[in-house]
Amino acid sequence: MKRLLLGSAAIWLLATAFHTTPLAQTLSDRPAYSADGKLQRPDGYREWVYLSSGIGMTYGPTQPAAGQPRFFTNVFVNPASYREFMKSGTWPEQTVLVLEIRRSAQNASIDNGGQSQGDRVTIEVEVKDSARFKDSGGWGFFDFSGRPELQAAVAPLPTTQTCYSCHRTNTAVENTFVQFYPDLMDVARRMGTVKTTYDPNHKVAQ
Repeated sequence: MKRLLLGSAAIWLLATAFHTTPLAQTLSDRPAYSADGKLQRPDGYREWVYLSSGIGMTYGPTQPAAGQPRFFTNVFVNPASYREFMKSGTWPEQTVLVLEIRRSAQNASIDNGGQSQGDRVTIEVEVKDSARFKDSGGWGFFDFSGRPELQAAVAPLPTTQTCYSCHRTNTAVENTFVQFYPDLMDVARRMGTVKTTYDPNHKVAQ
């Protein structure tokens, strides 16, 4: 009888693990806010889906000073939203995209000619929440820059910041630069979700 009870307990624990693990992953997959409405820094984003990287990307009149190293930018998205995009070509509510900015390093270790990624400078976050950000088209932008460490929670950037108008005008799918994520752009074309106003040859005025 004792052995039977122990066996039943083990089966129950195993079943519980299978049922609770996806729930925990789902909860950690969503944006979290403090009591005063600030977005909490998504520290686990490096376990999310990696979309793409760029180096030295600039838009409009912003250009790096001569001789200054260029920054790497890495983009991650929460897994649940990635799975939905791959099925529909659209981003669901509670989508979280993280832009990680890192310094570039030259001649690091055994490298003699290229550039590799160095220290993290900051992260910027874009969240889709039509109810919370109804005054800015359903998307909010957050900058976690801080010294000496990144801020733990921040309020959304004011809608007067250029990131809002830039994303609204120049993105390929909804409010996101899917044109820089080749695999997702293929999905958007196939699903017919590329914005009719998107012009791949458009350049931001210098």
